[in-house]
Amino acid sequence: MSDLQQDTVVEQATFGAGCFWGAEASFRALPGVLDSRVGFARSAGGEAALIEVVQVDFDARVIPYSRLIEHFWTLHDPTSVDRQGADVGVKYRSALFFSNAQQAHLALVAKQQLDASGHLSKPVATVIVPLGEFQLADEDQQRYLEKHGGSSCSI
Repeated sequence: MSDLQQDTVVEQATFGAGCFWGAEASFRALPGVLDSRVGFARSAGGEAALIEVVQVDFDARVIPYSRLIEHFWTLHDPTSVDRQGADVGVKYRSALFFSNAQQAHLALVAKQQLDASGHLSKPVATVIVPLGEFQLADEDQQRYLEKHGGSSCSI
C-alpha cells in the first residue's frame, strides 16, 4: 500500500438535491471525491418516501464534510419544498442524510448558518435526517451525464 493510500481517510456522505444526475456529476468533479453513486434513500425514522440522492465517497483529509455541504447548497434551491426546477414531488426533496453524530452536527450548524446569512429569501427547507435505507439506482443511471454527453439534468 502506498503512503497516499495509508493516509486516505474514506468517509461517505449522502445528499438529496433534486435530479441526482447533475448532483453526481458536480460532486465527482471535486478534488478529494473518490467515488459516487446515485440511488434512492429514506431516513432511519421510517419516512415512507424515497428521495433521489447521490452518495459520495470522499477523502476527509482532502475535502472535509463541511466543504461538501457548502457545495451541496450551491447545487439546488435549499428553500424549495419537494421541488427542484421542473422536477416536482417528494423524491426531489432537499435532504442531508447523516451517517454519524459528527455529520449530523455539521449539517445542522451549516443549515443554521445559511439561514442566518441573509443570502436566501426564504428559510432553508432541507431536511437533515439519519440515513436509513439506500437503494442503488440501475446501472444506466450511474454517471448518466458522463455516459450521454450531457452537462445538466435538462437533457
